Amino acid sequence: MASTADIRNGLVIEYNNDLFQIIEFQHVKPGKGNAFVRTKMRSLTSGKVLDNTFNSGASITPVRVERQKFQFLYQDEVGYNFMNVENFEQILLEEKLLTGKDLMKEGQEVEILINTETEAPLTCELPAFVELTVTYSEPGIKGDTANSPKKAVKVETGATIMVPLFIEQDDVLRIDTRTYDYVERVKS
Repeated sequence: MASTADIRNGLVIEYNNDLFQIIEFQHVKPGKGNAFVRTKMRSLTSGKVLDNTFNSGASITPVRVERQKFQFLYQDEVGYNFMNVENFEQILLEEKLLTGKDLMKEGQEVEILINTETEAPLTCELPAFVELTVTYSEPGIKGDTANSPKKAVKVETGATIMVPLFIEQDDVLRIDTRTYDYVERVKS
């Protein structure tokens, strides 16, 4: 058992018969009343985000997880196949365990959270930024520069990203996997 003083970003806890990962937390000590911890947690089974408040000092049940590096191999009708980069074991993940799957290309290295007690994979996380090639882009309209306009482009994995007008087909882009935002054009 642990207490709310042990809460940190990335911690996985058992709450209401489900596993949640702490996304954000804030210790609050109001001028009047008891202190509390305000959290934002994501369910590892359904992906839903929950806002919750714990009283300061309340007991929580942390779950021991391990981050392991895997390489994305391919997708088939059953799910997504990954290979452990250390021991070359392969695992199959269901689509619901993946976030940002449309930014993942074959050979991409990812981190998979594994519950150390049950050896079950919990979630798959992409790196913060990925570099993808633009496969389709509409031409920008010359003179349309008011209010920093954006256009939609399709990248090699099939995802649609909003980018500035100067981006063209075959450009390599750095994309933030958490927000799907264009970051920069990568020089080749």
